[in-house]
Amino acid sequence: MDQSSLSLDSLSLAERGSPYEAELGDEWDTDMETEAELKSSRKDMSTAELYLQACKLVGAVPVSYFLRNLGRTTINLNHHGLGPLGGKAMAIALVTDMHTTTLELADNFLLAEGARCIVEMLRANFTIQNLDLSNNHLQSAGAECVAKMLLDNISIKSIKLSGNDFAEDDARWFAEAFSSNYRVKELDLSHNQFGVRGGEYLGQMLANNEGIELLDLSWNHLRMKGAVAFCAGLKVNVTLKHLDLSWNGFGNEGALALGEALKFNNTLVYLDLSNNRITNEGVGMLCRGLEANDTLRTLKLAYNSLTVEGALALISVVRNTPKTAIEEINICNVLVNENFVQLLELTYQEHPSLEVQYGGVGGFIAKKPPKRPDPMKVIQDYLDERKLRLWDFFRNIDKDGTMHVPVSEFRKAVQQSSIPLDRFQIEELIQRLDRERTGSVDYRGLADTRKQMMRDHRRQLRKVESRQKKEKQKSDRILKTFQTAVETVTPRSSMVMSPGGAKEDSSGPQPFSATPLSSWHHIMMSNSSRYSVTNLSSEHIHLPMIGGTASSRPTSSPAVRSYSQPNLMDSGPLLFLTKPASAQGIHSISNPSKNTSKLSPTANHLTTSRPALNTKQPAKKGSKWKKKKTKTRADKTSKNQYVKEK
Repeated sequence: MDQSSLSLDSLSLAERGSPYEAELGDEWDTDMETEAELKSSRKDMSTAELYLQACKLVGAVPVSYFLRNLGRTTINLNHHGLGPLGGKAMAIALVTDMHTTTLELADNFLLAEGARCIVEMLRANFTIQNLDLSNNHLQSAGAECVAKMLLDNISIKSIKLSGNDFAEDDARWFAEAFSSNYRVKELDLSHNQFGVRGGEYLGQMLANNEGIELLDLSWNHLRMKGAVAFCAGLKVNVTLKHLDLSWNGFGNEGALALGEALKFNNTLVYLDLSNNRITNEGVGMLCRGLEANDTLRTLKLAYNSLTVEGALALISVVRNTPKTAIEEINICNVLVNENFVQLLELTYQEHPSLEVQYGGVGGFIAKKPPKRPDPMKVIQDYLDERKLRLWDFFRNIDKDGTMHVPVSEFRKAVQQSSIPLDRFQIEELIQRLDRERTGSVDYRGLADTRKQMMRDHRRQLRKVESRQKKEKQKSDRILKTFQTAVETVTPRSSMVMSPGGAKEDSSGPQPFSATPLSSWHHIMMSNSSRYSVTNLSSEHIHLPMIGGTASSRPTSSPAVRSYSQPNLMDSGPLLFLTKPASAQGIHSISNPSKNTSKLSPTANHLTTSRPALNTKQPAKKGSKWKKKKTKTRADKTSKNQYVKEK
């Protein structure tokens, strides 16, 4: 029983100054016991006796249900009101227990203090595999305590932490814990307060973890950027099979990111997106991912803002994707129409295992009635096709040339013409032309109506273009954020830390700077002060060597370029590039005539250099200067002779 002795000491049982003991008075008679007597007698105690003695010391009321179920594999103490002290007494008794594998402690108001005692017990007890600490108001202190326990624990396979008022920054503790814990298979973090930052941390957790198979994040606040960041982690996850994201408000933005994640994720089997503010547009984005996914079997989209159009899109994807594995679709609140039922029957023939839950038949596709075109626009299009002017149209009606025609004659002329206007459009046009009810239509009013029509038409076109542009920018922004989040949460196994990148802080996981392997050589060269690249387009580049030392860089793959350096201080023949420096647009930054100590290439940018200048070039410059000087003297001599002759 040495292990029980350690447990009593570590959990500080001898707390005689507890306020609970003061309230209980002489009922427990704790003053009659001494710590020495307890240590000498507990060697012969059973688990039940140890629990009763611990209750005396901490001032807690023993739970008879716990005593009756000692020795069983499952102990269910949900809703027993243990409190922090009751949890401490129970933890003391379970330190040496070798039978219990499932411990349920939901809704016991344990607080962080009680959770700390449970954690201390689990450091010695390696039998408990399933732990339920839901609805115990653990808050941030409890989250940190439980997460630190998960860093070292090797027995817990399922843990429920629902409804513990975890803030979104508390997710960093779980991200850090599950980056190294691969034994926990089921994790319940529902009914908490994880938001934008929480989604980022949970995305990192999914990207780095290789053990969790069931994750419940329902009833949180994962939306907008938090949802996108979480989906980025889901994209690279390789173990998760069951994911519950219901009641989070993902919206169409989250549906877009989730569709991108499903294109690459090949392990997810169950996905619950019920009540996430997803519309028909979001379902269309989600269907893009379903077209490429061949593992998802169950998809729940109940209680979203879907109509028959969204339901038809889902069934069409299942029917048109031969490799799909979807067996269940839940849209139980959507009323469908006969077209949906007929399409579903055809889909059942091709996918017999498919089961679709819908609200019933009686829905309809909401379509706005077709808007009548502007009658003035119809007249203008008619004239443009026949290359006529508005004045020509009005002059054919105005036989007298008074620039005014009665309303009845105008109506009759328009009806007899081949202009495609119905009776309602003609009356609408007359009301706009004769606003003051004078009974006549003049040419000025007709011309002003056409100008107003053209202004309205241009304004409407600008609105449509602006709306389309905003939607495209929004989608591009979401995709860019998703890609950035993917690069941030990508596991270290497929990414290389860039030199000087951000290191993880001990307070929690921080977004690390990751650089693709393809650009690693670029960073190495840009951070080196010993090299200066002459030509990045060639496979083998010869660089001048400074100080007469050669450095070789082995190539690990054909894609990595090799670099070699001839000796700059050697007087032997120099190596040149296949193309002249001037043809390659290379600027000189080094001069062989200068001392090597004066060379100072920058460390943060790629630098360029050119081969050493030919040793014959100074001689050429000197010969040109001599020739020029000789020519000048000859000119002076001839000039003097001319002056003398004259």
